[in-house]
Amino acid sequence: MGEGSGGGKVPELVLQIRTADIKGAAPVFQEQAKNLSKALTTLISTLDGLGKPWGEDKQGKEFEDVYAPVQKKIESATGILVLGLTSIHEALVDLSDGHVDNDKLIEGMFTKVKVPHQDSGDSAGER
Repeated sequence: MGEGSGGGKVPELVLQIRTADIKGAAPVFQEQAKNLSKALTTLISTLDGLGKPWGEDKQGKEFEDVYAPVQKKIESATGILVLGLTSIHEALVDLSDGHVDNDKLIEGMFTKVKVPHQDSGDSAGER
């Protein structure tokens, strides 16, 4: 085997995952998804209810020329962003739950198992 630059030492693991941090971040994404969804609903219902509130003047027509052709794309993209934020929230919750389960599994792997004493002459007691 080749010699690495570490001199045979195992590097320390720098990544630390804290379940509390993950659980704390998850609701932020859910809250922002709700806020963005509310903003989108307000935008759509207000503009649909008002017709063309930007007016018929020069600025209004310039705005309409830019906005009208992409209006549905903007609404669709914003809806996708809402779904994305919600998905991140759900993924963080799942990640947190999985991390806790994994920690318990690993802890179980490294916990001494007590074996009842048998009359076979084995006096080990613990393994």
